Amino acid sequence: MDEKRQRIQIIDALRGLSLVLMVIHHFLLDLVVLCGAPGWLFSNPVFDILHYIFAGAFVFLAGVSCRLSRSNLKRGIKCLAVAMVITAATSLPIIDSPILFGVLHLLGCSMLIFALTHAAWDAIPRRVMPFLYTALIAASAYLVERTSIGDAAKYLFMFGWTPKGFYSADYFPLFPWFFVFLLGTWFGLPVVERRLPERFYTFNCPVLPEIGRRSLLIYVLHQPVLYAAIYAVKFILNK
Repeated sequence: MDEKRQRIQIIDALRGLSLVLMVIHHFLLDLVVLCGAPGWLFSNPVFDILHYIFAGAFVFLAGVSCRLSRSNLKRGIKCLAVAMVITAATSLPIIDSPILFGVLHLLGCSMLIFALTHAAWDAIPRRVMPFLYTALIAASAYLVERTSIGDAAKYLFMFGWTPKGFYSADYFPLFPWFFVFLLGTWFGLPVVERRLPERFYTFNCPVLPEIGRRSLLIYVLHQPVLYAAIYAVKFILNK
């Protein structure tokens, strides 16, 4: 494997940490929904902010990884295919908590869009990229929040406009999150070119990089595992 395409431990570790925090967040939600735990355990000012921080880090790191990938098109198709399976499974009557456009849908679409349009994004001067992408994050979030498009929203929920009664258990629309992804692709350029301090490339720590390398599998399986564990504990305690 080419040197610049080798796994970079710190990226895997940060992705692993983001995933661990996400799993803990979902575990707290499961305790509230399945066990009647106090609602503040999941939704409170601190966790509401932290949720967007570690979710944003997860999306940002996916953008960084696009610079290390041999085929973003294949990665995007794979990610989106898994996301559609999750949509089908979570829409079943026995679950009835559909994920219509969650983080995997976002990442799959972002990878595909970037794979098909990266030449246009890369034509932007590097010094401009972080300022432009940050401005687009703020502008697109404001646009979605402040504008209404009526009945057309039912066709554009993937962009952030949602119709009345819309529900997705996990929801990460392209606006503004695609631009967080693009911000990651900007940071990925000096990473690939090995222009960062050497410590960035030699960093190592236990466990977290292994979790980060298996992020898709863990993300897909963590909720079924948490559900099974919670129901098993409830069954044992109620015997």
